[in-house]
Amino acid sequence: MGNLDARATEREIERVLAANPFAVLATLSDRQPHASLVAFTPVEGIRSLVFATYRSTRKFRGLRSNGRVALFIGGQGTATSGDASEPRLLTAHGLALEVTSDKRAALSAAHLQRHPDLAAFLASPEAAMIRVQVTAYQLVGSIEDVRWLDVTATG
Repeated sequence: MGNLDARATEREIERVLAANPFAVLATLSDRQPHASLVAFTPVEGIRSLVFATYRSTRKFRGLRSNGRVALFIGGQGTATSGDASEPRLLTAHGLALEVTSDKRAALSAAHLQRHPDLAAFLASPEAAMIRVQVTAYQLVGSIEDVRWLDVTATG
């Protein structure tokens, strides 16, 4: 993908991330896939996504045993024509890790700005802040319009 194509794809990814506050998180634990809804916030442009979960959940156990995850974002409608006004479907692939205490405050503040209704949840000592370091995105506009962006290769 050329630089112009990569930049156009990155802009579309930014638009999808901004328009969708929720994602379906896919984890794997004990060879069993698990999907769950999460409220997420993009940070560092498109390079990282953060969300919170309780440590007692299946999703947290899955993250601890295998940090490789996918987040499916979008889906309000059907992307069929490839027209830029059509919704795009996005899958973010990456590695999820619990945020260390020195970075938790800043990431929690960013997450609360996007999701102010989560204040009590994030204040709980049982809540873990998770950061997904994205390695790649798959952007789908239609069955003929599927693009990949390697985030590790972008500047």
